[in-house]
Amino acid sequence: MSVSPQAPEIENDSMEDRLYTVKYEDPGDSHLDVKVASICADSCETADCVSICPADVWRREDGEGVPTIAYENCLECSSCRFACPYDNVSWEYPKTGAGVTYKRG
Repeated sequence: MSVSPQAPEIENDSMEDRLYTVKYEDPGDSHLDVKVASICADSCETADCVSICPADVWRREDGEGVPTIAYENCLECSSCRFACPYDNVSWEYPKTGAGVTYKRG
């Protein structure tokens, strides 16, 4: 009679707990923006910048219009700029050298 090995029970931190370990030094100005607001409001139906962001930085109220940006939560992964099919995301590293410091890799 063969016995199958059992996977060990491992408790992982939640995504919120892991995001809480990211240290952020606020540079005071957003390093994120939309280039042309009317593109978001008139042409964009999918809001890919909103759906791809792992930190919920981009939010589109009622699913329409120009997204609001909570840049303080940004993980600096730049997924938003690559996801936008209109190349309408302005993204730069914070100019002051401030930004994200990861506690765990």
